[in-house]
Amino acid sequence: MKIFKNRHSLIKEISKKKDISFVPTMGSIHRGHLSLIDKAKKESSNILVSIYVNPKQFSSIADFKKYPRNLIKDIKLLKKKKIRYLYLPNKKDIFSLKVKIPIYLDKFSQKLCGRFRPGHFKGVVDVVNRFLEIIKPKSIYLGIKDFQQLILIKSHIKKNKIKTEVVSCPVIRERTGIALSSRNIRLNKNQLKIAEEIYKFLKLNKKKIFIKNLNNKKLDIFNKIKKFGVKKIDYLECLNISTLKKPQHINEKFNLFIAYYIDKVRLIDNL
Repeated sequence: MKIFKNRHSLIKEISKKKDISFVPTMGSIHRGHLSLIDKAKKESSNILVSIYVNPKQFSSIADFKKYPRNLIKDIKLLKKKKIRYLYLPNKKDIFSLKVKIPIYLDKFSQKLCGRFRPGHFKGVVDVVNRFLEIIKPKSIYLGIKDFQQLILIKSHIKKNKIKTEVVSCPVIRERTGIALSSRNIRLNKNQLKIAEEIYKFLKLNKKKIFIKNLNNKKLDIFNKIKKFGVKKIDYLECLNISTLKKPQHINEKFNLFIAYYIDKVRLIDNL
């Protein structure tokens, strides 16, 4: 595995390779990230993983500083996976790049997390756009757990006619049903149990929650979820995953989208 901390040396190494499969991460590598790598390896032997905790997508300095980091462990895991390249840029290396492609932020950015995290998705699309200009990958692998992020990156790529395929990868869960996330590290045993109970409640009551939402009785569901030990709920929405609009009929294909806090840890999921 070749490790690069400078974009110029990375570009020199990969500029002639046309089959780069790119997996962007913020580190604290877990089985969810590894599943993206496994899928990418089916398409190409030239896998490039980036680890960069992007300050522009955090709503506060405190949250940025608390984001879990374990670079030594990450490198060991990636070496075991035998990936070809690892890119570890710093802020200057990424943001000193004069980008040629403008950021496109679809109006979907104003829904769900966008209502509660101003500037977050602009920061996400900005940094991904920079990675795409540097790496010029054939494909980029993104998890469906971060559904809104996935859709916005896909929209940006399509709008700007960037020649990179977006490959959507399924949510990877613990046996308990909890969606894997780097932030889970910050939860203790009791808090993980709360997250497990919330997942089970949502899965069991998906149709009931749809009906409550349709009839403007969302508060009933909020109160039930808070009884599990949730400090705060940003949103609980039903969205048709094809139209990205609120479904009007129970037979529509829709997902539940939730963002909530257990103590100071914000978790998202969709199912």
